[in-house]
Amino acid sequence: MGGFFGAISHKNCIYDVFFGTDYHSHLGTRRAGLAFYDREKGFQRQIHSIENTPFRTKFDDDMAKFSGNAGIGCISDTDPQPLLVRSHLGMFAISTVGIINNAEQLVEEAFSGPGHQFMAMSSGKINTTELTAALINQRGSLIEGIRHAQEVIDGSCTILLLTPDAIIAARDRLGRLPVLVGKNDDGLCVSFESFAYHKLGYQDHYELGPGEIVKMTADGLERLAAPGTKMKICAFLWTYYGYPNSNYEGKNVEVMRYRNGEIMARKEMEAGTMPDVDFVAGVPDSGLPHAIGYANQSHKPFARPFVKYTPTWPRSFTPANQEMRNLVAKMKQIPVPELIQGRKLLFVDDSIVRGTQLRETVDFLYESGAKEVHMRSACPPIMYGCKYLNFSRSNSEMELIARRTVQNLEGDEGQKHLDEYADGTTQRGKCMLKAICEEMGFDSLGYQSLDGLLEAIGSVTAPVWGAANVKTFNTNLLTIIGNSFVTDVISGTVGVVFGGNYMTKYNDAEGKEKRVTVLGKNKGLWNALDPNGDKETTGLNKFLQGVGALAAVYQLGTSTAKAAVAESKPIGITGALNF
Repeated sequence: MGGFFGAISHKNCIYDVFFGTDYHSHLGTRRAGLAFYDREKGFQRQIHSIENTPFRTKFDDDMAKFSGNAGIGCISDTDPQPLLVRSHLGMFAISTVGIINNAEQLVEEAFSGPGHQFMAMSSGKINTTELTAALINQRGSLIEGIRHAQEVIDGSCTILLLTPDAIIAARDRLGRLPVLVGKNDDGLCVSFESFAYHKLGYQDHYELGPGEIVKMTADGLERLAAPGTKMKICAFLWTYYGYPNSNYEGKNVEVMRYRNGEIMARKEMEAGTMPDVDFVAGVPDSGLPHAIGYANQSHKPFARPFVKYTPTWPRSFTPANQEMRNLVAKMKQIPVPELIQGRKLLFVDDSIVRGTQLRETVDFLYESGAKEVHMRSACPPIMYGCKYLNFSRSNSEMELIARRTVQNLEGDEGQKHLDEYADGTTQRGKCMLKAICEEMGFDSLGYQSLDGLLEAIGSVTAPVWGAANVKTFNTNLLTIIGNSFVTDVISGTVGVVFGGNYMTKYNDAEGKEKRVTVLGKNKGLWNALDPNGDKETTGLNKFLQGVGALAAVYQLGTSTAKAAVAESKPIGITGALNF
């Protein structure tokens, strides 16, 4: 996949960018790059392969050559970057994270006009970061160009630009990946992972919404384009990719994984399907917190029957050669025989993608003396390759163990019922679980449900508190909740309160229906609780304004509302909620 880090400061920031980028090494193992701008030296850049050598080792000798108060860095599993670009929009360095599914189409469209060329990589493919830069340069300004790129790219594309004056960050159109801004006394930084800047002395400052574009200088942050209203952030960030210390949309990775494991165990206990085991264990390393949650909820002892030897072995998920990935995965597994021999074990893994390495793990456990091996996946069955992030190197969806099993069970007909196969409570779902157990050697298999995964993550919504996309507090609540019963409740309670007006009905002596306003300006309860008579600024009205603003801040946690409350300025939620 990939990650990035940037900083702009009143001081030299090369080591902030160096260490901040290094803290994204878990997101890729192929290439890395750094780019800086200095008023005297101009742009400086270096790119290295990190397939066999860690980031710090590769760039350590380069640091003495760099200088500047602004810079960006990236870890990439695909293209060499950052790239230096000179165009009619000026000179800038650019780095991207994402995937462009329609790259060939966009290249051909560029070739339809004169003056376009691309430098093909050794694979024969076009560098997608170069393609993104070309799309940006098709417009008259950087902001227009970034918007254009976001609109025409099929997939996702988060963009980081370094100019002589600023850093421009743009989150992908549907917010599939995070973009967070940190702040210290000397300037700002931008990062994929929040913990990266926490270790460097920056504090949380701002989190971009989907499609939002911001400009950063050492003196502050300026919004160039407002966020969209649709959020489709990748759930795999929490289950696997994200580092335990990181937060996305206010949701911590490690905490989510504990909760995810707890939900799996709770559902098994409710269904009466939990096996009798000696230990609950996690497939190291990302499966461990899911397993801890499972063990805590099930009251089964947690153990580590095997550990990974990582000092000299790179991550096994990303090497280009599948055979090498399998070999490395096997060599890293070091057993603890005392916790395996004669034991019934339940393992929790972050996900089951192709299953190749997991089969090796099960064989290894039985060879080490395990009596039973039960497997649980913290992620629902993966039925499709990801079209938005480079998270798997599968060349075909039939490489995915769930899809392959469906094909073996029912042929092409089964591909029409993937929703049933993905649900372990259906007949088709149970058949798939049984078939995978037989193939992999599991004594039992269970997947987290989609509902369970969403429950573990919690509510994640796009920012909605802005004049451009919000009309009433009540409307936002209904949109977020999306439940007809709760909608009725909210409409008759919270919606009424914030509307400042409530009509009730009764039957008079003749049985005719009458309506009367009991809560409204100059009426009933409103008037009683507003004795000063200034209906716009005092009494109940002002109290409700405060409640409404706090609800906006703490219910949705938007930076816009937080800043407005802190500065006692109108926040533009609705006219009734302005301070």
